[in-house]
Amino acid sequence: MKSDQGMTVVVKTVTRVSVWVILMYGIYIVFHGHLTPGGGFQGGVILALAFLNVLLAYGRDFTGDWLNIGFLNRVESGSITLFLIIGILGLLIGGGFLANFIGHGELFRLVSAGTIPLLNIAIGAKVAMSLFLVIWVLSHLQLEEGEEI
Repeated sequence: MKSDQGMTVVVKTVTRVSVWVILMYGIYIVFHGHLTPGGGFQGGVILALAFLNVLLAYGRDFTGDWLNIGFLNRVESGSITLFLIIGILGLLIGGGFLANFIGHGELFRLVSAGTIPLLNIAIGAKVAMSLFLVIWVLSHLQLEEGEEI
């Protein structure tokens, strides 16, 4: 990871390690949202902050090379499509939009909460990609003094 932009070598070194820990924690929050406080939105914000950490430490050019922005855009679009598909399947199979059509599970079991974990994953991906892509676009916006958007 070499880049002339960004912050000092100390910040870059800490980021190189911490970004993976932040990503794992965000994924944990998304997957355990039906068992513990948290879920798709909270985990998505944490995931977006991991990418923001890289953007701040290394700069736009490196982050654009490290993260495939087109792929992130497709994940953002696909996540809302997944959410709608689950909702429509609930309407067709379960009788109502977002109805649980997979079945009820056992208390405190990770993979037994019906459609809620799938919805958390879709929401987590949507929130993470949307927040980061907004920050990405804003990082490319440069206004001259006195200029309005």
